[in-house]
Amino acid sequence: MPYDYDRTNIFARILRGEIPCRKVLETAHALAFHDIAPQAPVHVLVIPKGAYVNADHFAAEASDAEIADYTRAIGKVCADLGICPGDGGAGYRLIANSGDAGVQEVPHLHVHILGGKVLGRMLQRTPAE
Repeated sequence: MPYDYDRTNIFARILRGEIPCRKVLETAHALAFHDIAPQAPVHVLVIPKGAYVNADHFAAEASDAEIADYTRAIGKVCADLGICPGDGGAGYRLIANSGDAGVQEVPHLHVHILGGKVLGRMLQRTPAE
């Protein structure tokens, strides 16, 4: 499947320095920054520096170095924020939306790290289930 990456999306503009962000971490292949409309006490976005639309695009085309660095950046941000359960934190949620059905708003892979409070169930079961 071809992926059409929009180089004018907000995250591409942040990566180019056209739009400022409140940086949490920057690595060779990833950038983490605070969400401008936080949905929890801790709400950080982690994006790869490469032009990847979503998780399946990243998995299919990113180099091993990009995948390892991006994954480790997510773990480091969680550790640095003190939300890792293994280190005494209360826990966190990772969310990566993809496509229209996933309600992806920005066509650049990004993971939301949410924590700092009990978040409740992610999805509610319907009576038909």
